[in-house]
Amino acid sequence: MPFNKNLLIIGAGIEACEGIKTAKAMGLTLIIADGNPQAPGLEMADWRIIASTYDGAAILEQVKALAEQGITLDGAIAMCADVPMSVATVTNALGLPGLSIESAFWVSDKLAMKDRLKAEGVAIPRYADVSDMTLLQARAEEIGLPLIIKPVDSRGARGVQLIEHFEQLAEAWQLAAQESPTARVMLEEYLAGPQFSTETLIDNGKAYTLGFADRNYEWLPRTKPFIIENGGDSPTAISDDVKLAVTETVEQAAACLGITQGVAKGDMVYTKDGAKVIEIAGRLSGGFFSTTQIPLATGVNFIEQAIKLALGYSLTTDAVTPTKNNAVAIRYLDLAPGKIRAINGLDKAYQTEGVEMLKLFINAGDIIQPLANHTQRAGFAIACGATKQQAIEKSLSALACITIEYEQ
Repeated sequence: MPFNKNLLIIGAGIEACEGIKTAKAMGLTLIIADGNPQAPGLEMADWRIIASTYDGAAILEQVKALAEQGITLDGAIAMCADVPMSVATVTNALGLPGLSIESAFWVSDKLAMKDRLKAEGVAIPRYADVSDMTLLQARAEEIGLPLIIKPVDSRGARGVQLIEHFEQLAEAWQLAAQESPTARVMLEEYLAGPQFSTETLIDNGKAYTLGFADRNYEWLPRTKPFIIENGGDSPTAISDDVKLAVTETVEQAAACLGITQGVAKGDMVYTKDGAKVIEIAGRLSGGFFSTTQIPLATGVNFIEQAIKLALGYSLTTDAVTPTKNNAVAIRYLDLAPGKIRAINGLDKAYQTEGVEMLKLFINAGDIIQPLANHTQRAGFAIACGATKQQAIEKSLSALACITIEYEQ
């Protein structure tokens, strides 16, 4: 049924477009905010707000201006953008469903998140605030090697580095601090074990973890100290008991962070001591996980259900019950550094059997840099198969069709 409602979507980048299409198909009137006037998702807006996705106050000001024209909001959601404070600024000011300001702060500030989870007894890695660089060496020695250094409040893996030798610390700290808007840096114990992406719908405290994928880090030996994920795949290769432990931990963490209505995205790991939380985000995931991979794997339109929560609707059991258990994989295009002269083989790649989505973020004339964060990945393929391994192979086969000519 069409929804006669007005929805604010914050974020209109390429990853948001699939979710915006879902909102459009629901019959909603869309007010879409993005700082880039050329953001592709803005083409689907009924009303545009040109303001930084990180500037909740500016977005709220324009929302209020629209209200004076009779266009009032019924809900707000971030679409594949890590801006919980911006959404909460709007929803709390207008009395709409969503996170409290306190919860939004917890999920946007990694130190505050860890402090909260530690206080609530949730299993997490050891960590330390090293915003004061004079504490760096001592706190690194307390945690022990290997460890992770990261900005407290950045995203997209910017500035996140694996530290295997104490001699790396000073330079790594400088990079992490540069990537933090507040120049704050933290250390974290490196947790060995399989890692997972999870995504959970939460309706009045009741959790439905529909997204569950094994994360792939096969690039790490050559990208380190930078930690670049090369996609993920489902169904998971772990046992039902381990999956249950991970799911229970992510749902416990979401509750402790005050996420009682909306979405919780989990970066999780299963260690020798059990399931632990790396990070929780109070938003829809990027990487086409929420928009494409979860629906392909489960048959559930995850974005539609998240939008219903943002509008204050309760979820029906049927709507969040998986109807499929398909094998789905995403892999990223692996390119050598250099200046691109031409891109070949795209037509063949698009036609590869089993490929559900393939996108490139590069063009002739672009310069490929050595990978240092997730925003630099050049493209991807999402594929389905009869088995998990077959889905992986199909995604890799599609990418293998693409050849790059470099300028000499």
